[in-house]
Amino acid sequence: MDVNQDGGKKLSLNVVSGKKNHRGFGAGMIDLSNLSSVIIDGEEAYIDVGALHAKSKIEKGIKFSPNKEEVPNGRRCWIVWVAVDRTEEGAHYAGVTACEMLIDTEQKKGWKILVDHVNRMESALKRRYLLDGLNDTERAALKKLLMEHNEQWWERSPEELKEKLD
Repeated sequence: MDVNQDGGKKLSLNVVSGKKNHRGFGAGMIDLSNLSSVIIDGEEAYIDVGALHAKSKIEKGIKFSPNKEEVPNGRRCWIVWVAVDRTEEGAHYAGVTACEMLIDTEQKKGWKILVDHVNRMESALKRRYLLDGLNDTERAALKKLLMEHNEQWWERSPEELKEKLD
């Protein structure tokens, strides 16, 4: 069992489901079994699956507004949706998209555009790479996390992702 610095179990990206087709109740719904979320907060990137339900560590206790002006002292953070796919060669990072948000922990206020987060999640599931807006430090943190999480997945990932994170 992997353990993080706090002594708790280390989080990992979701395992790719072996399901091919789904029929019956819920057919046609989006399958999130191959999607995980990463939080970028300053120079740190870490996996936080709570973001799938807007309950990541940095989102808890924050009242979000669609008006950026209401969070003048917010720090810029990102939720990054990471879709993992499996081919004959093995698993790889198939879709990676980033969504900006502002968090003011002291005031318990935040800004994010929920529609953008949902659309970016869908884009990751559709195997797209949308990382515009990330600065060099944030790109480096995300690249480091993806490489350290699973070096083989990184090596099998398309050049497009590697170029966007260089």
